[in-house]
Amino acid sequence: MVAGVLLLPVPALVLGVRRVRDRSGRSSLSERVDRVELALLVLGRLLGLLLLLVLSGVTLLACIGGLLRDRTVPSLVYVFFAADLLVAALLLLISGRRGRRPARRSASPARR
Repeated sequence: MVAGVLLLPVPALVLGVRRVRDRSGRSSLSERVDRVELALLVLGRLLGLLLLLVLSGVTLLACIGGLLRDRTVPSLVYVFFAADLLVAALLLLISGRRGRRPARRSASPARR
């Protein structure tokens, strides 16, 4: 479980922190709507990152503590681990690398 947390959720957390304030590039006619949209977007991303941080921390703490004390981890840690992987996959899909779209070709002029 420690390797699983270090392979997917930790890179997702780093990528998510880098892209917290990124926008989709759309804008509306109203500045107020743009500010509200940005605030909701940043708030949602921050809540997702906070959830990922808490789940990863609890999972790592319980697993490393179980390894050091030679005890089994509680069954709820497996649930946290699965939730951690799911939230990390969601954050990677939402804030993953966005490749540049190819430029649109200009339309050919109509025949005269």
